[in-house]
Amino acid sequence: MPEYPDSNELDRIVGELTSLPPLVTSWEVEALKSQLAEAALGKRFLLQGGDCSESFHDCRPSVIANKLKILLQMSLVLVSGARKPVIRVGRIAGQYAKPRSSYNETIDGQTLPSYRGDLINRFGFAAEDRIPNPELMLRGYERAALTLNFIRGLVEGGFADLHHPEYWDLDFVAHSPQAAEYRRVVEMISDSLQFLENMLEGKVDEFERVDFYTSHEGLHLFYEQAQTRIVPHREGWYDLAAHFPWIGNRTRDLDGAHVEFFRGIANPIGIKIDGTMGPEELIELLEILNPNNEPGRITLIHRYGVDQVALHLPSLIEVVRKKQKVVLWCCDPMHANTETTGSGLKTRDFRRILAELERAFEVHHEMGSYLGGVHFELTGDNVTECIGGARGLTERDLSKAYLTQVDPRLNYEQSLETAILISTLMRKYGDG
Repeated sequence: MPEYPDSNELDRIVGELTSLPPLVTSWEVEALKSQLAEAALGKRFLLQGGDCSESFHDCRPSVIANKLKILLQMSLVLVSGARKPVIRVGRIAGQYAKPRSSYNETIDGQTLPSYRGDLINRFGFAAEDRIPNPELMLRGYERAALTLNFIRGLVEGGFADLHHPEYWDLDFVAHSPQAAEYRRVVEMISDSLQFLENMLEGKVDEFERVDFYTSHEGLHLFYEQAQTRIVPHREGWYDLAAHFPWIGNRTRDLDGAHVEFFRGIANPIGIKIDGTMGPEELIELLEILNPNNEPGRITLIHRYGVDQVALHLPSLIEVVRKKQKVVLWCCDPMHANTETTGSGLKTRDFRRILAELERAFEVHHEMGSYLGGVHFELTGDNVTECIGGARGLTERDLSKAYLTQVDPRLNYEQSLETAILISTLMRKYGDG
């Protein structure tokens, strides 16, 4: 948690946030929980993706629309391969705070507190930029509200209409080697929809919109607390800053404040896990966070790295089965495959990302389990942050459009290529 220099100002800002309308609603939260419960049973598939850390500057129509477009396009491919509904959850409208490995960072001999996301301090490398400022929580709330309003307007206005999936095409799809496969999927779905409506002799309104949910790491407890409410006609507390908050790998201490906060909210929650999580600790955490074993409540997001999946994942799958815990398994192939180039840029090798996905599907299949979701850091823009992919990006290419402030993201073409691979893997392992 950040240390604010003025506790009175912090209390004032938290009080103001508490009086403002919630960003999402409890019925949306409960609808998502029901869908995640079905995903845990193999009846749906979760696609979760978006920025590693959102910037206030990126609260712009084109940036938001491109994020929504790529998630819609990926889900279209997954529906085709999985033969089941896809749950679309964006890391959006709240992913403004990031944990950092070190409290300080040093550049050109000067040491300052680390940048911890626009919700807490500023990216600029000056002393005044790095002082935690509670006023930024209000700015974050405003950006989140504007982003959600635009997303809802797009979705309700027909942006996600399956009758016109060609509208989702981004300008540079024509340059991707995956363009032909994507267009084949679009044509197949369009033909199927036309056939169905011909049989029913009318338009199917349900295909004109999709459900879209938001998520972010519930890292900054002052911000989360201010949006946590008791709502009419429901029991318990809801964190209405997002539909689906998650606990990060650094904040899942059994006796920590974050676990205590998450224990008290009714939202579905994600838990990031890596090789430091043992079977006994996992079960204890599940007992704390989901004592009634409620379906849809817990999504376990494993992030091992391709070399560690087979070493650590089987024991967790086995103990969850033995204790009869209801969870949704989700693979995050991004975080544990991060590396640093000779020039100091963080990047990820696309081949290792795909390899971890494939290995995760293999392990779940071998264990008789179901991998019911994927979690990506991605963008709908044509950035150059991860090496590899259809265009064969190298370290030299990274400087062309390296825009992330924290972690490297998949660009549009890499994201679409990943969705096509997942679709193939689901058919291979009998999940599609």
